[in-house]
Amino acid sequence: MNTQGKVVKYLDNVDTDVIIPARYLNTPNAKELALHCMEDIDADFVKNVHAGDVMVAGWNFGCGSSREHAPLVIKTCGTGCVIAKSFARIFYRNAINIGLPILECEEAAEEIAAQDEVKVDFDTGEIFDLTTGKTYRAQPFPPFIQSIIKSGGLLASLKEGTRNE
Repeated sequence: MNTQGKVVKYLDNVDTDVIIPARYLNTPNAKELALHCMEDIDADFVKNVHAGDVMVAGWNFGCGSSREHAPLVIKTCGTGCVIAKSFARIFYRNAINIGLPILECEEAAEEIAAQDEVKVDFDTGEIFDLTTGKTYRAQPFPPFIQSIIKSGGLLASLKEGTRNE
């Protein structure tokens, strides 16, 4: 499983209220919510993101509340992956639960620049900066978590499991 796209870059401590401001949480529609993804720090994010684009961030990405809306809107916008120096633990788990691929790689998060073209191989954890020619290696998820992400999230994975029995 791979993704490839342009990089949008953020700093440290991007919290869930920045990813999806609480004032929009009165709708259960993911596509409506996604229209407001990152708008308080990057008003043009939703206009500029394309399927497969890669979000790169610093330390503690997704800190704040425990709502699953944050990784859900990132995924719904078409973002193919989030690479960060570190993730808040609840965001990390929520991302897996909804099938948003994430990778921790301090060196990649530090060196990859906004607008670089990046390709990510989730099976190996390799991150290729096609703009600079540099390759980074993150720890890939074990196969059972990769299976959850490939299925589109934990619930979809469980449903697939019951269909295959």
